[in-house]
Amino acid sequence: MNILVTGANGQLGRHMRLLAPQSAHRWLFTDVEELDITSREAVATFVAQNDIKLIVNCAAYTNVDKAESDEATALRINGEAVGYMAEAIKAVCGTLIHFSTDYVFGGTPHNTPCGEDLEANPTGAYGRTKLAGEKAAEGCRHLIFRTSWLYSEYGKNFLLTMLRLTAEKPELRVVFDQVGTPTYAGDLAKAVFTIIENGDYTRHEGIFNYANEGVCSWYDFTKEIARQSGHTACRILPCHSNEYPSPVKRPAYSVLDKTKFKETFKQEIPYWTEALARCMSNIK
Repeated sequence: MNILVTGANGQLGRHMRLLAPQSAHRWLFTDVEELDITSREAVATFVAQNDIKLIVNCAAYTNVDKAESDEATALRINGEAVGYMAEAIKAVCGTLIHFSTDYVFGGTPHNTPCGEDLEANPTGAYGRTKLAGEKAAEGCRHLIFRTSWLYSEYGKNFLLTMLRLTAEKPELRVVFDQVGTPTYAGDLAKAVFTIIENGDYTRHEGIFNYANEGVCSWYDFTKEIARQSGHTACRILPCHSNEYPSPVKRPAYSVLDKTKFKETFKQEIPYWTEALARCMSNIK
């Protein structure tokens, strides 16, 4: 089977690249240079000419703040492009695997983990465009994996930023009133890769939550990053969200309930501090 992975230079895409050599399938990796996913014609042509039967869409517009002033671009990538992929893969009777976000929540206050059936109510442009992508993916056979606070060894992410700041600054203030779960891209990629390799993607469909186990605030996450990296000279202080200038209101509580994923796919999910340690080891 031929598998197309879009956004192959991003965090998830890079980890998919690392796993692909273990597969019996043929994996084709593209990013914006090789395939413009915002072109309906380009996507349809690529899928047809390369006999693609499964698309793993790792491409996304992920700049949460910038999306507030450039929602049109975010919507083209996070929403409309997903629709083009859905159309193209439906035409060849294939499947689309797509990734979404905890940012589809936040408009309604929660204090218990968010299940797949909980009504989405995003607070900003990024969440709105990702929700549009979820709806677009429903136009074909699909699996959607919602995740949260994604980080890895690659690209720009909270972990790499905090590793730098805790090494450079004597003091750092980090919000403690936004609660969720950090997710290592390597764990999410491996979970989806396993689903593909054992054929589970042909037996199940719909939305599934996947994040590492456990709960923390951004402040807790930063404290653990500093502890594991040995950057103990930096004093890390908790602050409120309203002390941190941002054009978008982020979800105050967006812990994802992973029960459906674990019961459906029979996979264990690593605890977030253990996942962080593995990622940190790779960085070192």
